[in-house]
Amino acid sequence: MTWNAATPSSVTAVAAGGAAAGSGGRLDWAQVQQSLRKQVAEEDYETWLAPLTLDVVDARGVTLTVPTSFIQSWVEQHYREIVATSVEGQLGRPVAVNIRVAPVFHSMQAPKAAAEKVPADVPAPQVADDEAAGSRFDPRYTFATFVTGNSNEFAAMAAQRVAQEGGFNPLFMYGGVGLGKTHLMHAIGWDIGARRPAEKILYLSSEQFANRYVRAMRERDLLKFRERVRNVDVLMVDDIQFVCGKDGFQEEFFHTFNALVGAGKQVILTADKSPHDLANLDDRLRSRFASGLTVRVEPPGVEMRLAILQSKAAQLGLELPTEVLESLAVTIASNVRELEGALNRLVAQSRLMGAAITLEFAREQLSDLYRLHTRVTTVDDIQKAVADYFKIRVADMHSPRRSRHVARPRQVAMYLCKQLTNKSFPDIGRAFGGKDHTTVMHGVKAIQSLMESDGELAEHVGVLEGMLGGRRG
Repeated sequence: MTWNAATPSSVTAVAAGGAAAGSGGRLDWAQVQQSLRKQVAEEDYETWLAPLTLDVVDARGVTLTVPTSFIQSWVEQHYREIVATSVEGQLGRPVAVNIRVAPVFHSMQAPKAAAEKVPADVPAPQVADDEAAGSRFDPRYTFATFVTGNSNEFAAMAAQRVAQEGGFNPLFMYGGVGLGKTHLMHAIGWDIGARRPAEKILYLSSEQFANRYVRAMRERDLLKFRERVRNVDVLMVDDIQFVCGKDGFQEEFFHTFNALVGAGKQVILTADKSPHDLANLDDRLRSRFASGLTVRVEPPGVEMRLAILQSKAAQLGLELPTEVLESLAVTIASNVRELEGALNRLVAQSRLMGAAITLEFAREQLSDLYRLHTRVTTVDDIQKAVADYFKIRVADMHSPRRSRHVARPRQVAMYLCKQLTNKSFPDIGRAFGGKDHTTVMHGVKAIQSLMESDGELAEHVGVLEGMLGGRRG
């Protein structure tokens, strides 16, 4: 048997499910699914194998699709043998099994108790206390208003699963600023409140959590603090990275985490990096955070950014020219929050000035954003961004040091310089402390090769590309 990662262009759909016939026989996909269900735990089947869909059976083999690249990677790493064996068992012959990601861009279907915005007859979730504004959930942020695509669909699926029935504890969502992590937190809160209104939910930023702890220490009232944060059914903490390095808080949070999970209560966390990449995080917490399900919310591609703008315009009851939305989607690639902010600003200015929203109007009113996002990306920009991201000095980019924690980021920077600028290999070498052009070529090729096998490195490079944006200079 063989297993390949198929690209969308390499297949032509001939079957959407059920059974498919090809040159080598008939494949009953329902029978394959039954076989898979018997071989793994029910939760594992529902999470990883149920999303598999039969796409093509032809002379080249069998092609299956999944909704996200994350599921594709997980199935390939953990279940490819049993999937291929089950398929071959149905066809009665050896066969190449391919898997690809099916592109999807849509707003998530609202759960039964939710609509595009929270209906008036749905009670607010029962928060654990009324002390912090962070305990309130924004009615705009529901699953129905969360636009999904390949970059975030698995995170959305995991969030919905936790809201509906739990099962991943903790759920740890990570990604850059403004990509939808907080939206998903609020959506989980609303959905739990609608499904299980008796459950107590505490949603706080890490800063609010830490401030409460410090105040309790100052007032010598830790017992009351612990009763508040541990007497809940669901604890949500946003941006947990801001408390890394604060030893007293980390110790307290470690015991709070253990108490809640040990009692079967749900913990949901967000951060800007995965647990393994958070600097100054206590090793015990790193282990606990990574013990559940860790999912990344990735920067959206241009098609998904356009879908987000279309969804936002629909929520505002507006029909905007496609060329305006496309221009914004192409120009603003940094994060969803800034993208939506640009649209809100454009709409507000249009109403205040009584002017129609045209492409010319958009470019005029948002000229500062257009200048910011269309500026030339320079080698200096890349070196500073990479140094900040990997917590090294910009001077390390020019040094002869070869230690791994310096050499790898330097190679990433060289790779990005080749991708995002028009500089030649010798030009890039000179910008990195007079390195020979062959050194730069080796570094670029090393990163290209590693990205094919190292998903985590590929994620880091993708984040940096999204952060830098710009046009080639």
